[in-house]
Amino acid sequence: MLPERHSRIVLAVLLVCAGTISMVGCKRDPVTQQPAQPQNLASQSGAVKIIGNSQISGTISFKGKAPAATIDTSMDPACGKPLLPTEQFVVKDGKLANVFIYLKSGPPEAMMGGNVTAQPVVMDQRNCQYIPHVIGVVAGGYVEFRNSDPTMHNIHTMPANVGNETIDISEGPNGHPQRKQFLKLELMIPVRCNNHPWMNAFINVSSTPFFAVSDAEGHFVLHGLPPGDYVIGAVHEKMGEQTMRVKVLPNQTATAEFSFTQ
Repeated sequence: MLPERHSRIVLAVLLVCAGTISMVGCKRDPVTQQPAQPQNLASQSGAVKIIGNSQISGTISFKGKAPAATIDTSMDPACGKPLLPTEQFVVKDGKLANVFIYLKSGPPEAMMGGNVTAQPVVMDQRNCQYIPHVIGVVAGGYVEFRNSDPTMHNIHTMPANVGNETIDISEGPNGHPQRKQFLKLELMIPVRCNNHPWMNAFINVSSTPFFAVSDAEGHFVLHGLPPGDYVIGAVHEKMGEQTMRVKVLPNQTATAEFSFTQ
């Protein structure tokens, strides 16, 4: 039997070793350890970061009589609804939907570009229509194409900018979503379905996160802007683009009203 003094020494050595083994066992492999990912504040609506407390709000009006037309989808019973309203002129009480609004110029801090959104912008195919009809994405971001219909669809983009890939892919009924990246600035990239000729939509690639699409009431808001002098553009698929100069004051809402005529 060991003397009491020797027993204490042995016990101390064993405790030190156990502690050392425990620390080594808990230490992460420096090769496989992953750094913490920064929080991404992106959203599909476009405002991926807030750099100011001002905004531009407005309404898109339509003067005249909107062309009345319907879309005949009867060639494919799987579409669900044989007749759909046209998407080219969506007018309600003189207000125009599906107009893309974006910054053409402004203070450097607003125009330096936006963070690429972590989540893709979604364009679905439902009742043989692209939903939404008009979307925007920050350059370098992704669009996720979905097919929620019980029929085969085709996604065919026709960009004018050679920096953006021409997409021509098929998606089976309720098929797996497919993501595609858009790298270069471009307005109103047409999207078509080779299987259903009436299907069409538009993708806009913006240098900044400050963009919007007018809603069913013709309304839009560009959030989180710094004060300064801006030029904003409003683009419609058939009636082209209008521009407007807007002065934005600190912590204020500037107003921009556009009016289109067929």
